[in-house]
Amino acid sequence: MMKGYNCYLRPNFNGPVEIGMSLDVASSDAISEINTDCTATIFLRQRWQGSRLIFPGNESSSLDGRLVSLLWIPDTFIPDSKRSFLHDVTVDNRLIRIFSNGTVLYALRITATIACNMELTKYPTDRQPCTLQLECWGYNLQDVVFSWTPGNDSVKGLGTLRLAQYSVESYYTSTSSFLLLVLYFFLQRNILFFILETYVPYILLVVLSWVSFWISQSSVPARTTSLPNANCFIKAIDVYLGICLTFIFGALLEYACAHLYTMQHQTIVDVQRFNESNGNCSIQLVLSATPDKGPPQDTQEEAPDQSVQSKGEQPMGKQTSNGCGLSSVKRASRKAVSVMSVENPHNIDRHARTFFPVMFLLVNIFYWLYYLFI
Repeated sequence: MMKGYNCYLRPNFNGPVEIGMSLDVASSDAISEINTDCTATIFLRQRWQGSRLIFPGNESSSLDGRLVSLLWIPDTFIPDSKRSFLHDVTVDNRLIRIFSNGTVLYALRITATIACNMELTKYPTDRQPCTLQLECWGYNLQDVVFSWTPGNDSVKGLGTLRLAQYSVESYYTSTSSFLLLVLYFFLQRNILFFILETYVPYILLVVLSWVSFWISQSSVPARTTSLPNANCFIKAIDVYLGICLTFIFGALLEYACAHLYTMQHQTIVDVQRFNESNGNCSIQLVLSATPDKGPPQDTQEEAPDQSVQSKGEQPMGKQTSNGCGLSSVKRASRKAVSVMSVENPHNIDRHARTFFPVMFLLVNIFYWLYYLFI
């Protein structure tokens, strides 16, 4: 059968040789978001017809894979591959089968790391489109024409592929310029793992920060919460972590405001009690400013002498008025503080018990609608 066969000459010199492609995806070893690529092991099958290999009968003949060097084979390569290798345990994993009409089936088992341009802004609710391309290296359209095997036999194994974080949502094949075959497949990330590992713990942290609304405002250590760290990559999960940290910080800020207003309110109450207990200051001021009716005569005669002796000194009434002037300053300052104060600081906690959960629920609804459906 090989007599007079030249492996350096392509079949069918009267026109281009048509090569049908099909592949089976055996497994997916790894999908890396850091390197933006995916590694898969596939069985690549190529089928073409050569008139020089026709033999009588209706049977097919399977040859040893080491006889590939005696046959012409297409120079197919994977343009978007970073690394590829042919399995060689215990021999090169190749298969050659020749049919009586001259059709050649050439299959090989390879593992390829394929570049996949990932968009991670919606991580972990992302959906990644990836491609696997098959192209002819040295021939043109006058020599070789590529095509997918008709029907559902062109691609197998993707529908039943099981991955750790992804599931194959859909896939389809396309032909470009008849020298480039493209397999498009879409990977949908499984979000359940991230819900259990990240979202639920951070939700619990936010809910834990709300417990402080039911704790006394005087218990400072019980109302402080530590803030967890977050990475600096802007992804959907980082947006959610930022939302959770904002609500936790808001709970701390709410306590600071409530505690400040409580201290101001207590100060105002203490000042009012102090003024009530020292209210004789105004009474003494009124008595010193009112002259006595019918004073003794000798007292009136001694008044000039007393005025001379007390020259340069302030009268008693003025000293009393200056002492009571401090209280008027306190009253003015107290009025200014009362403008910035809250009548009942405990209402801050009461409103926060409703405001924070409702706002957190609304933000969650908007977040999941945006990242899952938009």
